[in-house]
Amino acid sequence: MTYDLYIGDRSFSSWSLRGWLMFDKFAIPVRPHMIGLYSGTMAQDMAPLAPARLVPAMRTPEGTVVGESLAMAETLAERHPDAGLWPADPAQRATARWLCAEMVGGFSALRSDCPMQLLRRYQGFQPSDKVLADLARIETLWDHARTISGAKTGWLFGAYSLADVFYTPVAARILGYGLPVSDAAKSYCETLVGDDSVYRWCTEGAQVSYDPEPYRLELPSTPFLTSAH
Repeated sequence: MTYDLYIGDRSFSSWSLRGWLMFDKFAIPVRPHMIGLYSGTMAQDMAPLAPARLVPAMRTPEGTVVGESLAMAETLAERHPDAGLWPADPAQRATARWLCAEMVGGFSALRSDCPMQLLRRYQGFQPSDKVLADLARIETLWDHARTISGAKTGWLFGAYSLADVFYTPVAARILGYGLPVSDAAKSYCETLVGDDSVYRWCTEGAQVSYDPEPYRLELPSTPFLTSAH
């Protein structure tokens, strides 16, 4: 049975990317629907999902509407216990939930100063002290996850999990604005955005043109997608 997923523009909607990855990476059947974030039709497009008012939102095969990414994640994990959305180990699972919850409620400076955009990698962006503080906290959490899981490289908990889903747009911000992080953190960011599912998402987003382009900076840049694929 197939879920309906309502998402915004692929190049700019960080929450939509999280919502889509929950389905694509864990092979849960889904039918995406585009909401007009930049066309002025968002309220109209979301009306059938009321009281949900933001993307992503999903409708279960039985017709239940679920908004908010963390609620969607827990619902899918509950309904698909064998899909491996959360780590199997209790300590790792609890830590992964913690990381996702802090991501949902935190890092306001990074969100505000560095909106996700999957078109360019800027050079010369100067992050504020508050953004640097957010980056330090993110690295602390990633290091803690690896201490708990024992995974030195790759996914935070060894196998891909919702923690990797929730931090993929964070990684896109770090790489997209050339933000200063450790070599280990940068390697993890490249692993996240270089994933085949994310690459396909970025490729589809890049096919849409915008005038003006949201969040465009007058800085030197290279294409966001690398030639790795």
